[in-house]
Formats: sequence, C-alpha cells, structure tokens
Amino acid sequence: MALYVQKFGGTSVGSLQRIEAVADRICQYRQQGHDIVVVVSAMAGETNRLLGMALELDPQASRREQDVLLSTGEQVSIALLSIALIKRGCAAVSMTGDQVGVRTDHQFGKARILECQTESVQKQLAEGKVVVVAGFQGRDDENNITTLGRGGSDTTAVALAAALKADECQIFTDVDGVYTTDPRVEPKARRLEQITFEEMLEMSALGAKVLQVRSVELAGQYRVPLRVLSSFEQGQGTLISYGCEQDERPLIAGIAFDSSVASIGIQGLPEGSQIAAKLLEPVADDGIDIDMIVQSTGSCGSTELTFTVQRSDYARAVMLTQARAESLEAQSFMSNDSIACVSLVGLGMKHHPGVAKSMFELLGDAGINMQLISTSEIKISVVVDESELQDAVRVLHSGFCLDQKDMDDPEQLLNSA
Repeated sequence: MALYVQKFGGTSVGSLQRIEAVADRICQYRQQGHDIVVVVSAMAGETNRLLGMALELDPQASRREQDVLLSTGEQVSIALLSIALIKRGCAAVSMTGDQVGVRTDHQFGKARILECQTESVQKQLAEGKVVVVAGFQGRDDENNITTLGRGGSDTTAVALAAALKADECQIFTDVDGVYTTDPRVEPKARRLEQITFEEMLEMSALGAKVLQVRSVELAGQYRVPLRVLSSFEQGQGTLISYGCEQDERPLIAGIAFDSSVASIGIQGLPEGSQIAAKLLEPVADDGIDIDMIVQSTGSCGSTELTFTVQRSDYARAVMLTQARAESLEAQSFMSNDSIACVSLVGLGMKHHPGVAKSMFELLGDAGINMQLISTSEIKISVVVDESELQDAVRVLHSGFCLDQKDMDDPEQLLNSA
C-alpha cells in the first residue's frame, strides 16, 4: 500500500458539512490500506477575517503577532477534521506545524521551510493513525511561530511529502485538475491529464492560481509526484511529474494570465552600463519582485527602461522609482496599473520556431495591442490592456487549438494558428 500526503484547501473545509465529506474521503483511502498524512488550510475566509481584525486594531500591526494570530485558523481546521475522523472510527491525531517539526527562516508572513523533522509523524503513522497537520505554518530557530504566505499549505504538503518520501502528494481543491486556461474566462478550456513540473512552474508563476509557485518548485526539486484533484467529485485529476518524453509533449500546454500587474516606465535616463542597476536598486532593497524588464536606447543615445510589478506593490514601487529617476535626471516617468499579462507555456515550443510569430499575428488580427514582450525557452508573455485580457486569452486558446485534445502535431498547429 502507498503513503499519500493529501492537502485540503480552505474551500474544501469551509463548513462542517464539507469537513464531514473530507473525512469520508480520507476514510476511503484508509480502508484501502493506505497511510495518510493530511495537510489542512484554515476554513474559507478565516485568514482574511483574522487579518482584518488585526489591521483594524493597528494598520501597522507587528508581523510577528500577525503570524501568531493567523496560525490559529489552521488549528481550528485540524481539530475539527480529526474529530470527524475519530467519530467514524478512523484513528487520527491533529498536529500543528511546530509539532510535526516544520522549521523555517525568520521572515514573518512569508517564511521559507528549511527542514521537516518527520519523527513525530512517522511515530503516529506506525500506530495506525491519520496525521492531520496544520498547513501554512512552522517555527523558526528562535521559537517564533511563522507563516508561509498565501497558498503556504501547498508548500507544507509538498515539503512533508518529500521528507516522508511519500508515493504521491495530492492537492484537493475546488477544481478537478489543471486546465489549458481558466474555464471562467474560456469555457472551452480542457483539463490536462498530465503536465510537467517545468510547465506547471511557469503557469503558476505567470498567474495560474491552482498551485503556489513554491510548492511546485519543491515538488520538482525533490521529484515528488504531484496530483491536483477535486474535493467534491471523483476523478484522476492532473498529474504533475517528469512524465512524458519530449516528442510526446504538446506544443502548448496552456495559457496563463495575470490581471494583478502594473508597469513603470522611465525615459531619458543617462547612458551607462550600471544605469538599470542604479534605477532598480531601491525597489530591490525594498523586497519588491520585478517581472518583465525591457531596456532600449532612446533618442540621442539616452536609455529607456520599463518593468512590471505586482499591483499590490505598485504604489510603493512608483514612489521609490520616481525618486531615484529624479536623482538620475530622467526626462519622463510613466506608470500604468490597468494592464494584464498573458502567457503561452509549453515545453514543445523549445524545438519549434514560429510560436511567437503565430501568437503576435493572432493578437494583431484581433486588434489587441502588445505593450511589452518577454520570452524564455518554454513561455512567451505579452502585456496588454486589462480591458483586452479576456479577448486575448480566447483568441490564443482558439488559435492554438487548445480545446482539441488530439491537436498535438506542432507543424499542423502552427499552420492552423
């Protein structure tokens, strides 16, 4: 029999009725003889409720105390689920992140897991119990409670699966797998039976909300088979692994998009090999992540630079960049928080030129203007006006025939696009 680490998100345990349903599902696995470790999130909406109370008391509330507060949400979930399992005659024990040995660094609110000490979990498994673990949390070496940031329960699950050498890490959520794009935007989106870690990592980083980026990184690093399943219906879901051979991969795995981005542009910067570093230094020092960067030479040899950030960092990034641009005597400063990023992702495009050309033609024929472009071996991203996001996704999904499961010949696909 197998050892499975199963993660259930906030929607899956959002009410007592749903907790009962999750307990029924776990019992089915136990009846088949499998060992089960369950990682649980806070009930849907609970983290926001707790954070809202903290910020109402003090908008600048201590991050340490916020972590102490937010960690209680998962403790409610693990206790309730364990009670439901025990009621069904299924031996279970709830454990916090600290109790199972999740050790992190010191970054309150966005800590990274350094180690999972699994002795306590293995002891409980040997006694025939389902171990129900609080996701999203751990403890640093100064005995502080820390949290891992939004989606951190996925990371907890993958880290435990890696440490325990689990046969599979199963992420149960409110969707039944990974789709070619968000079905809410494109109803013809198709569930993928399999996707590689590389592709899933790009999809997650570029806006797909199914899995947290860090969890996919860990799964790929430690080669933990990862499967996305529905909490509410039976099915095989989507397997994320090293799986298929290169020549079996479709040209495009899917389309990711992010409507929470903003851009900042500076024109008339002085020439110099270090000008970009000087301009972006205060943004980097403030811990703000930068995605796309486009640098070019403007009129009279001056430098122009445009970059994107998450919209949540937009106001601060504008303040920091504008101050630095003024000190560098830039000629003009522009910013835009009404944009979105759309990306094609697929290992198949590594060895098939022409994807970018087809993408640009499809968008151009639809009258969609591309403001920025960024590429890598397995993705092409473009920035468009936010009002054109849905049209761009639908045009590309149709143009690259992603609704057709059998359309996997790259040359035919490029010709049709």
